[in-house]
Amino acid sequence: MKDVRQTLLDRVSIRRYEREAIPQETMDFIYDAVRNTPTSYNGQQYSVIDIDDQEIKEKLYELTGQKQLKTCNRLLIFCSDYNKMTLLAEKKGVTMPPFTDTMDGTIIGIIDASLAMMSAVVAAESCGLGCNCVGYLRTVDPKAVAELLKLPKGVFVVCGLALGIPREHPDLKPKQQRDLVFMKNCYSQDPEKMTEELVEYDRVVTDYNHHRAGSTSDNDWCAHIINYYDHAMEYQILRYLKDQGYDIKK
Repeated sequence: MKDVRQTLLDRVSIRRYEREAIPQETMDFIYDAVRNTPTSYNGQQYSVIDIDDQEIKEKLYELTGQKQLKTCNRLLIFCSDYNKMTLLAEKKGVTMPPFTDTMDGTIIGIIDASLAMMSAVVAAESCGLGCNCVGYLRTVDPKAVAELLKLPKGVFVVCGLALGIPREHPDLKPKQQRDLVFMKNCYSQDPEKMTEELVEYDRVVTDYNHHRAGSTSDNDWCAHIINYYDHAMEYQILRYLKDQGYDIKK
């Protein structure tokens, strides 16, 4: 098992996997790590769908075009989940407030599911597995994904996590330098200095994309990410959330 430093600092996204199955002992460890995730109020407003059915993985691949979804050994799908609390409240005769109709309620479920996914990533990486977070499962066709996964009201997909024995070892991607990430006591960066550092980071990413192992590209960081933002403007997530019982009003 890798130590904590190696697990966190050497992590890369893996999209190609061996056919070898993940040992059940390893999956049990990942399950327990996820279950011990810190959550808001200890409300545990999330659930995880563990997919090992190849047919389901193939259908998700057809929707997304993401090959790692069909080649991974296990696909964990992390969801915001208020269905469980609603069922228990009904059983106990406790009034369930329309918390899913608030922005805070929606955010809390997303945060809990995201923290749980990071617990899974760290646990899996420490065991030598490869991982790939697939946010496109949330946005590609939310209604079709919800129907395929039989999601009840109060539940929606936040992100998927492909797991498997790595078949590749990509180069470590450059991340923003510390000064762009960490600030003391308040948002203290001088805008001009920050812009200069961002320009330098953009140059570093461009150089990485030109020279990385495997497929290369001419992508910079700024225009590439903004292109994603432009594309994401077309997503109808609010409509989907309403279908799943999240009618956000405040």
